[in-house]
Order: sequence, then structure tokens, then C-alpha cells
Amino acid sequence: MAEVRGPRRPPHRRFPRRRGAIAAAFAAGAALALAGCSPATRATTATTTTATTTATTATSSTSSTIPRTTTTVAPATTTTTDPGLLPQTPTEPPVGSPLQGRLAPLWAAIVSGSSAGARGEFFPKSAYLAMKTGVIPTPASDYADRLVAFYTLDLGAYHAALGSGAAGAQLVGVDADPSYAAWIPSGACENLIGYWHLPGVRIVYRENGQVRSFAVASLISWRGVWYVVHLGPNPRPENVGTVDLPATGPGIPGPPGGC
Repeated sequence: MAEVRGPRRPPHRRFPRRRGAIAAAFAAGAALALAGCSPATRATTATTTTATTTATTATSSTSSTIPRTTTTVAPATTTTTDPGLLPQTPTEPPVGSPLQGRLAPLWAAIVSGSSAGARGEFFPKSAYLAMKTGVIPTPASDYADRLVAFYTLDLGAYHAALGSGAAGAQLVGVDADPSYAAWIPSGACENLIGYWHLPGVRIVYRENGQVRSFAVASLISWRGVWYVVHLGPNPRPENVGTVDLPATGPGIPGPPGGC
């Protein structure tokens, strides 16, 4: 069971670049630049399998010239076309009930302990390659050996945090602060293409009569749709599956910042 921490937020801070240990299971590629930099370290742990990790020091800036145009409903994600092969748009994805619907498969995967149903919630590989090719040496390896590897490990850690009552846990809601959404322009955070970033989204649930919550560390956009890029914290104290800011009660979205 992951350690439960209260809703107090650590202040936003930047982290120096560093290399983590490379596990044998994910040793096909070296860790490189981040797709998005989470704002603060959160600590809780699960699983013993490790994955590649790294942190990037980059200055994020929000472009005031990007219109805050949002969609009114969550865009459909079922399509025969890989969305990452289509050009990025500046449309800001919605929060509120559309975001809850968007993350419903992620919650179902956390409850079941199976990552199979949550793969569509993760940032598309093709979009990541478009953002990183020419900026980092091996973006495909970084995507598989770090981002996807940690996502899989974190899903196991979040499931373990529910404990023996996982099957009876009920989603209460998804809480995000829309004012924390920031447009990250091209050239920032070692990315060729701009995107919206939303940190610290709270998944609030009820289990055994008690309301609890944990965070999705970082969502980024592609074509007006939110995708998970970091489920657990990034960077993290250890290269294991890690639950981000678990709390008794609904907790507080954020903190803001990051990229």
C-alpha cells in the first residue's frame, strides 16, 4: 500500500538533469529528454521492476498569443487514423465532465490492475516522434523504455494503492484547475511542436466509505485531446512504479508549472 500523504502541495521547483538506473527489462534504449516536465517530486512507491528515467532542465513559457479555444465535448478517440500522424492544433482540451469521461478508461484500468484498456489514454508514439525527432538521439527508445515503461509500472502501483478493496472502489470525480493549463510553445522543453500542458489532475474515489484521491502528474494535448504523459511523478525518487500525491479526501489540483 502506498503511503498516504495529506493534500499539502510542495512548491514548484526545477530539477537538474540527471540519469537514472536502466533496468534490464527496459535496457533497449537510453533515457533522453522529457516529453513534459512535471512540477515537483512526489514520493510513494510500489513494484520492484525499474524503468529508465531522466530529468530535463528547461524553461517553460506560456504564449499569450495562443487563443484559449476549447472544445465543448471530449473529442472522439476511436478512429482508423493515428492521431499522431495528423498535424497538431492549438485547441485547448476541455476539463470538467469531458475530462472525467476522457480518463474513465484510466480509472477502469487502475481498478482492474490491467493496463490493456488504458493504452489509448497515453500520448501517441507518432506524436512524440514528431515532437522529438532531431532534438534527442533516439526518441523511439525513449518513448518505449521510459515513458511507456513507467506508465505500465505506475498503473500497477496505483492499483496496489487501492488494496484489497479495489474492486469496490468507485470514482467520485476528476478534479483539475483549468487556470493551470498552459500552452508550451515550440522550442520550449526540448520539443519541436507546441502543446497544452495540465499538471496535477486529481482522481477522487470512494473506497470502504472513505473518500481518497491521487494525482495524474501530467497531461499534454494533441489536436484538442488530453493524453497522459506521466501518470506518476516525474522525476521520481526511485525508478519504480510510483503513486503521485495520494491523499485522504479530494486533495488539491496542481501544483501549477512544469511542461
